[in-house]
Amino acid sequence: MRTILMCFALLLAAHIALAQNESDKLKKVADLFKENYNGNAYEAIFTMFNPQMKQAVPQDALSNFLTGLNSQAGKMEQLEFVRYSNGTVALYKTTFERGLFGINLSIDSESQINGLQVVPFNDEEFPILERNTTPLILPFKEEWSVFWGGDTEAQNYHVTTESQKGAFDLVIRDENGRSYKTDGRTNEDYYVFGKDIIAPADGEVVLVVDGVKDNVPGQMNSIYVPGNTVIIKTANDEYLFFAHFKQQSIVVKQGQKVKQGELLGLCGNSGNSSEPHLHFHIQNVENMVNATGAKSFFAEIMVNGELKKDYSPVRGEKIKNK
Repeated sequence: MRTILMCFALLLAAHIALAQNESDKLKKVADLFKENYNGNAYEAIFTMFNPQMKQAVPQDALSNFLTGLNSQAGKMEQLEFVRYSNGTVALYKTTFERGLFGINLSIDSESQINGLQVVPFNDEEFPILERNTTPLILPFKEEWSVFWGGDTEAQNYHVTTESQKGAFDLVIRDENGRSYKTDGRTNEDYYVFGKDIIAPADGEVVLVVDGVKDNVPGQMNSIYVPGNTVIIKTANDEYLFFAHFKQQSIVVKQGQKVKQGELLGLCGNSGNSSEPHLHFHIQNVENMVNATGAKSFFAEIMVNGELKKDYSPVRGEKIKNK
């Protein structure tokens, strides 16, 4: 049976707990990364990746990215450890010849790189958001299933990524537990493909991306990870993030005010998604690079046929609006 391998974790987080001081192993990897980068030894950096990272980021793609970074920013002059996120991903304040960036780096138990991201460096403090205060409905009309959702890594692999730690991946399953009708080889074979995605609350659309092609099931687009995207800002400064819409199906525009229940677009399979599904989460700021995820509670929903109020669903539950 096909499964959603990953939705759009920007980093493949290590499965080890680390202290808040830079470990000797991590420092050694970071220093070697800097040395190889400054020496244009991009193939050597690729050999530092673990197998999952090598699959997610092929050598040609890595070389192109690092060449572009070198052209834009120049050589690395200083790597300064700042902190860990979620105990696993280290942020380095990185001074280049022509700019200041943050490098997020994580390693596995074998000291191989399993997460790498270059982001703008920002010491700004961001608002704390633990959960939504705006009453929410589910962002769909029928009964769907929670593929990933909950507070533990077993329930929800998103918990290892700061901006997505309260995220859900949502599909439709039949009585046999399958998310597709026949063999799952086309998007149209999935029950969820083309289903309406609706606004869970009133708000303003602050971002729309609608031009990313839908994937063939089993393949993923690691270049634009969220795929076709909508972000809605509520009156309480909660940012509702929807990913993987069907290409050119989004019917709202940036700056548009939407009402709860209003159509946003259709469920698709764009971005870093291996089968059609909806990714939904709440974050504290618009930019996912700087965001921290918050937990989503829905005002009144049916969970496995039972009414739940102010409830956050978990993996395996069937859910629909009251």
